[in-house]
Amino acid sequence: MSGTIDDVSTADDGAPPVPVAVLVALGASARLVVLDVRRELALGRTAELDDDRLSRDHATVRFERGTWVIADRDSRNGTFVDGERVAGEARRRGDVVLRLGHTVLVLVADGRGYDAIADGGPHVVGPELARVYEQVRAHAGEPCLLVQGETGSGKELVARRFHDAGPHATGPFVAVNCAAIPKGVAERLLFGSRAGAFSDAIDAPGYLASAQGGTLFLDEVADLDLAVQAKLLRAVELHEVTPVGATAPVRVELGVIAASHRELRSELAARRFRDDLYYRLARVTVRLPPLRERKLDIARLAVRELAAADRELAAHARLVEACCMRPWPGNVRELHAAIRAAAQAAREAGRAIVRPEDLPRLQ
Repeated sequence: MSGTIDDVSTADDGAPPVPVAVLVALGASARLVVLDVRRELALGRTAELDDDRLSRDHATVRFERGTWVIADRDSRNGTFVDGERVAGEARRRGDVVLRLGHTVLVLVADGRGYDAIADGGPHVVGPELARVYEQVRAHAGEPCLLVQGETGSGKELVARRFHDAGPHATGPFVAVNCAAIPKGVAERLLFGSRAGAFSDAIDAPGYLASAQGGTLFLDEVADLDLAVQAKLLRAVELHEVTPVGATAPVRVELGVIAASHRELRSELAARRFRDDLYYRLARVTVRLPPLRERKLDIARLAVRELAAADRELAAHARLVEACCMRPWPGNVRELHAAIRAAAQAAREAGRAIVRPEDLPRLQ
């Protein structure tokens, strides 16, 4: 049965990677300008890079056999690679954060798709997340989807995309955090109950019936106990639920999206998750990249969240640089909280510019 699973998280069109330098901040504003680095890129003050702290011949960037080579050209204010000032030439692999004056760029070894991301707009979506959204849209006709990703990485946003693009888009979207359901009540909350089934029981539809004609999103599905998983499998396979205390099943038609920050294959091996339910839910699986792998999203989210916290404040370029370099184990939720705390710290200090030292200390 495992052969039926379609993991669409690592789609590759076979095209060669395209190294790019992405301008993510210029002064106190978020920007998105994609610069091709298949040939050596010269960086300096120009009409496009109107930064008074840039020298006219500031630095060069090239990509050689999988390695970034960044050279400072004796600039007045220095070239910083991942937060450290370059003396002469620096070599790095992977994605690199580059700061020159008030300008911050992210060097991306494979920038395919970056040139298709529009600047501005209400949503911050870099190419890594955009590829996931496109994969979800392409599979939206499937009855089930499994979303794997770290806590706070945006699993519910993916679930809503799947719902909005699929055959149940006009129906309700019901989101359930399984980790927050008190022990012993998951069955009646999910499948409903009938009056008299237990003390103080009333007729209640349950989450599955509430999602009739729409989509049920079960976040942290691995927190459900095995008995509830068995009943969920029956609901997914037969499109019917039997409320607690009922003698006959109720027909339901809905799509089901399950999500977990745990690796469900490991849960199978530990016998904490039913293999038959897994193979039913995971016919299509998407894996969300963590925020630390989406540096474009980090930069734009940081600036956007700061504007939401206080439009009178602006982000220092070093703040954007610092955010791009943080690991963000709590992903988007952690970034939002950190930026709001930094905004408060700047206000208390009487400053209009938010600096990296305003961010909460790493734990």
